[in-house]
Amino acid sequence: MNIQAEKLIELVKERHHQSKSRKAKFICVSSGKGGVGKTNFSVNFSWLLANRFDKKVLLIDADIGLGNVHVILGVSPEKNLKLLMKGADIRDLIQTYENIDILLGFSGIDSFQELESIDTITVINKLEKIADIYDYVILDAPAGINENVLKFAVSSDVTYVITTPEPTAITDAYALIKTLYKLYNYDCIKIVANMCRNKNEGFSILERMRASCENFLSFRPKVAGVLPESFNLKVAVRKREPVAISNPQDQYVLALMEIAARETGEILKEENSGFFEKLKKFLGIKS
Repeated sequence: MNIQAEKLIELVKERHHQSKSRKAKFICVSSGKGGVGKTNFSVNFSWLLANRFDKKVLLIDADIGLGNVHVILGVSPEKNLKLLMKGADIRDLIQTYENIDILLGFSGIDSFQELESIDTITVINKLEKIADIYDYVILDAPAGINENVLKFAVSSDVTYVITTPEPTAITDAYALIKTLYKLYNYDCIKIVANMCRNKNEGFSILERMRASCENFLSFRPKVAGVLPESFNLKVAVRKREPVAISNPQDQYVLALMEIAARETGEILKEENSGFFEKLKKFLGIKS
């Protein structure tokens, strides 16, 4: 086993120990490939936790060099993660947007020296110093499988893996889950099917993924939920604001609200009993 792998395994053990006494829950939002709606999930999920469930939330754009949370929110990225890596006080870099505290990422790396200076573990350790003022710290991680993704994932209490019905997205999401589980024995994983034509399509995708994990890894990731395709979401991105603000009754927002409710343990009114009964059965929850 190489030194990097050993360090990550030790990090998993250390974080598991810390999480028992820490107030904040660290959630990593990841995906096997780009273009599956990961950042929109992170932004709207954070907004709902803060504004519909009254949670104290810190959203971090952890997509090193390709950050775009600021684009979706329409805010200036002058204060960003790059400055944190250069030694700035994290408290001076946090901005507030619609009751969410945000630590923005940055786009582009200017030199090889800057590339070599990126230390994800240092960022995580700095986050620990302020974590107790939050209920949730949401890490919008890079897409794919690389060192930064793995570090952010294994340092989190739970990792949401986002996929879509596209075969490449499903294959890459499974590859990410396999890497986390096989290399680091990390199993705090929840899966989300996004951009689905209907709920049945989403459940079918999630069941196939869970079956593959059980057959080849002897491990079944938890299900977070199914999110539909949304024209309003595309409009909101162009307007540079969360769809949860611009169109709170959109089906995407309502479905994401259910995911947030299950995360917080709070119960929402079940307007569609058939769907919720099916979801409970799928999740193994007794009525």
